[in-house]
Amino acid sequence: MRKFTLLTLVFISFSMLIKAQIEDFEPNGKPQLRIYSNYHTTLSGGEATNAFQLTRVYLGYQHNFSERLSGAATLDVGDPGVGKLQMTAYVKHAYLRYEANNLIVNFGMISTTQFKVQENAWGYRYLEKSFQDAYEFNASADIGVSAAYKIGDLLSVDLIVQNGEGYKLLEADSTLRTGAGITLTPFEGLSGRVYYDYSNKINAQQSIATFIAYQAERFSLGAEYIKQLNNKFVLDHTWNGLSLFATVNTSKNTKVFARYDNLSSVTVAGETADWNIGKDGQLFIVGFEYSPVRGVKIAPNFKGWSPAEIGEDFISTFLLNCEVRF
Repeated sequence: MRKFTLLTLVFISFSMLIKAQIEDFEPNGKPQLRIYSNYHTTLSGGEATNAFQLTRVYLGYQHNFSERLSGAATLDVGDPGVGKLQMTAYVKHAYLRYEANNLIVNFGMISTTQFKVQENAWGYRYLEKSFQDAYEFNASADIGVSAAYKIGDLLSVDLIVQNGEGYKLLEADSTLRTGAGITLTPFEGLSGRVYYDYSNKINAQQSIATFIAYQAERFSLGAEYIKQLNNKFVLDHTWNGLSLFATVNTSKNTKVFARYDNLSSVTVAGETADWNIGKDGQLFIVGFEYSPVRGVKIAPNFKGWSPAEIGEDFISTFLLNCEVRF
């Protein structure tokens, strides 16, 4: 009930914000489509597997009602990961957006803000999710409200209040997840970000994330660190991770990229714990991207996974990933 009341008040406030806008504006919109696919060969323990995959299809439409008010809806078609179904459609986005001067407000099924900056900086979502998304520190979308305000060229701040269950489970309880972030851009090309969020059931889950990136004409670098206390509200289920990535533009249409991830679960005392040992480990990615025409990207690459659990085999995967966007 408390969650419903809070979100209702937010909706009323948001409605008042956009009320009575009368503009000489011709409404317009456009469809959006993204397709992720790959062919891969995986080697582990002396065994090899080969497969073609259609990993994800995004179908959406974005509409501008006025110069300040817009809306968007996106269907995410992908492998649900459970049951016998190969592909299932979810509502990934369904929101209204208000933009005025340096303020942006989103309401509905929105993108979460915990790792959106990192995802954009990484830039290769079609072949691998950004660190926090890949290891499920938070969902990439959820029902809620977010606001971002740019304070000059140096500083921007953002707030988000979300259900906390993600876009595949709309509401399981009355617990909200609240987050706040600060992004600094001291000079062109360099940006840094600090983010904190909090949610409480039996125990308080807290996330603390930092990120720094530098982007020049010919190359870009990024590094992020995340620590989450009491993962999924379980006491002492604390884990952390580090991700480093880089891109070099070798020509107008070609880029070389590399990434390193390290995920580990720890106790409060700092000793290695085994509660997440089956998922802990190190990821290595290296490859290059070629874009023959606008909207098409092809990326031959290698992924190596080194499990933290003793005795587990190193997993090598050779992939040819493709993104089509229009």
